[in-house]
Amino acid sequence: MNNKKIEFVVSHSALLDDLLAVYRQPLGPDYDAYRNHCMRVFNFCCALVGESTAVEGKIAVAAVFHDLGIWTENTFDYLQPSRLLAQRYLEKSVNASWCKEIEAMIGEHHKFTRYRSNPSWLVEPFRKADWIDLSGGLLRYRLPDDFVADVLDAFPNAGFHAMLAKLTIKRLKSHPLSPLPMMKW
Repeated sequence: MNNKKIEFVVSHSALLDDLLAVYRQPLGPDYDAYRNHCMRVFNFCCALVGESTAVEGKIAVAAVFHDLGIWTENTFDYLQPSRLLAQRYLEKSVNASWCKEIEAMIGEHHKFTRYRSNPSWLVEPFRKADWIDLSGGLLRYRLPDDFVADVLDAFPNAGFHAMLAKLTIKRLKSHPLSPLPMMKW
């Protein structure tokens, strides 16, 4: 139980929404579920980092691309395709200098253990933010209970975790020795 007060849930990110709109077709009926997941991760990561608008762009880019390979490449082994999508976007934008950090944010977001390679990067808070969402708020990493609940209420699951469960079962049947290829120690 943390007493730290976080004032409000960020209801939208123009950058996140603009980037995600490009992928509306591949996301299809999962668009709202994925957007809500991205916004939950975005909010949790921003809260873990603290009040710093300087990093919101990086967090928005990583949030959009971190799982996107599931839909663009139709695969549950999606970390590399997701990193490549982010890399292509960043190389064409004014933010090419973010490339290595965002690739690490995407590539390490399902790591079970702490990311230690570059502590100044946003990899660890982003990893924690995704775990908060994946756990449905059971993991909180010292974020206030009311803030986590407010984010979960503001951006309903909309079937996102059920879709992940179905993909896990499908992958288990086709690759029983590698059912969760995105997980890392």
